[in-house]
Amino acid sequence: MRPPKKSIHAVTTWVRRQPPKVKAFLAVVSGMAALVFLRFIVHDHDNLFVAAEAVHSLGISVLIYKLMKEKTCAGLSLKSQELTAMFLAVRLYCSFVMEYDIHTILDLATLGTTLWVIYMIRFNLRSSYMEEKDNFAIYYVVIPCAVLALFIHPSTSHHLLNRIFWAFCVYLEAVSVLPQLRVMQNTKIVEPFTAHYVFALGVARFLSCAHWVLQVLDSRGHLLVALGYGLWPSMVLISEIVQTFILADFCYYYVKSVFGGQLVLRLPSGVV
Repeated sequence: MRPPKKSIHAVTTWVRRQPPKVKAFLAVVSGMAALVFLRFIVHDHDNLFVAAEAVHSLGISVLIYKLMKEKTCAGLSLKSQELTAMFLAVRLYCSFVMEYDIHTILDLATLGTTLWVIYMIRFNLRSSYMEEKDNFAIYYVVIPCAVLALFIHPSTSHHLLNRIFWAFCVYLEAVSVLPQLRVMQNTKIVEPFTAHYVFALGVARFLSCAHWVLQVLDSRGHLLVALGYGLWPSMVLISEIVQTFILADFCYYYVKSVFGGQLVLRLPSGVV
């Protein structure tokens, strides 16, 4: 088993030594290769979105296990959980009034578990909450997302307020993980359960992004027309890509840590 580990270590060492432009190029090539792979093995691309929701729920299940077994919420960002609950609640409302489907049920389950995590952090495990590390001001993302939604939103036949809410939850989802990344940046050490949770978020975001990109490619751009006119269709894709790349760096170090047999993930100072 040593040769594979040595090969992986050699590859990761080589990647780490490359300049930022080369790393960005490798990330884009890897993402495109993964999209091509998914396009051939997944025939119904709606399954990718369902899979993204399922992976997100799995990540929250890991959090629940951590909170119940270890009786501590150290390393978790309450603000990220609150932002997640916010965009899920708005998306759930939009789903009820605009397009009730399987995603509505998945969002409802995810929102319920997220609210439970918030309750545990705020009340039962408050003593272990690292409030001084969770210092990301959420109005830095909530206000810009709200303003952006006022000006760039779907041009469908739904009520204007519902269209603005829809845009708001899309933008907020893209940046909701930033407070959690700030906590990890401040602590530099990420314990296993938190690392598993954030990695699950990264996988979920990639699957969701793949769903939209492949849908656009298969429909030859007709999906963008169906979403409306103006900047909104482009903003949907940009939001999906942004939330994927926000977590890409962390996922790289997570995979490297797992293959290296490290239980605790240590992040270099430049990460996040």
